[in-house]
Amino acid sequence: MTVRVESNSDGTTIRELAERLRVLRDKTVAEVGRVVVGMESVTLQFLVALLAGGHVLLEGVPGVAKTTLSKTFASILGIHYQRLQFTPDLLPSDVTGTYIFDRKQNDFVLRKGPVFCNILLADEVNRAPAKTQSALLEAMQENQVTIEGTTLPLPQPFMVLATENPVEQEGVYRLPEAQLDRFLLRVSMGYPVHDREVEMLKLHSRPVGDVEALFSAELILELQRQLADVHGSDGLLHYIVDLAEASRAHPDLALGASPRAALCLLRCARARALLDGRHYFTHEDVHAVALGVLGHRLIVRPEAEVDGKQVAEVVAELLNSVAVLETN
Repeated sequence: MTVRVESNSDGTTIRELAERLRVLRDKTVAEVGRVVVGMESVTLQFLVALLAGGHVLLEGVPGVAKTTLSKTFASILGIHYQRLQFTPDLLPSDVTGTYIFDRKQNDFVLRKGPVFCNILLADEVNRAPAKTQSALLEAMQENQVTIEGTTLPLPQPFMVLATENPVEQEGVYRLPEAQLDRFLLRVSMGYPVHDREVEMLKLHSRPVGDVEALFSAELILELQRQLADVHGSDGLLHYIVDLAEASRAHPDLALGASPRAALCLLRCARARALLDGRHYFTHEDVHAVALGVLGHRLIVRPEAEVDGKQVAEVVAELLNSVAVLETN
């Protein structure tokens, strides 16, 4: 599916783009459903992160198809994909690459690591030590890597899909808050409901065909460039900032939302609206993405955790307590 965008100032282009993208969204969900059952919500969050130019931390216990879903999504995007299994003995150079001596050229040449791709699946990212995890930080934030003093740009678009098991604690290295903040969204995958699990058994009782590539690198970059044209009133911008400020003053939080978190809320709300076929976003879009954006950025006070307070409850309280300003 090709999207042609022409520059004009009357809003026609972004409206047409939004409608075409809504159709593309539905096709993407349908293609994922051919391989993984019951992942419509997760797929939509992947698409939001893709349009917003961010990265996703995918959490779930083993066996809920985190890796399969990520590989299927990458295939639908039709761009260069690499998978890297994080292990305790993984080195930073195994991620970024290193210079090796080539006897034929009698010189050192760069052997690029798997990070030089469009989509990197960092499988079980919390199994590698902090030094190796930090090799991803520059790539995720700056879209570049530095190898022995040489800075190299990464292919565009670039997106990291990292998976982790939040339950297992033995032999893993917890992601620090600064690294968690590099992920635009944190998405949780639970067990499927009974009927969906029956559908899964039926689906995989026969061979599953290849999915169709619906995107291209050029299309994704064009969609990302158009995201800023999704309209939002000043009242909505004030509402996003009010949410961030309310989190900083919340009695159950030791750490509230940063200005970067507010920017991420804005980008994700715009992306969700575009996927819904709209050239404008509303407070409902902000509500829909709030937990994914804020859940891994807010830190609940230890005494509140002892009382059973969960970050999802705090986010819900923030959304209920902050008034929605009049839009214009």
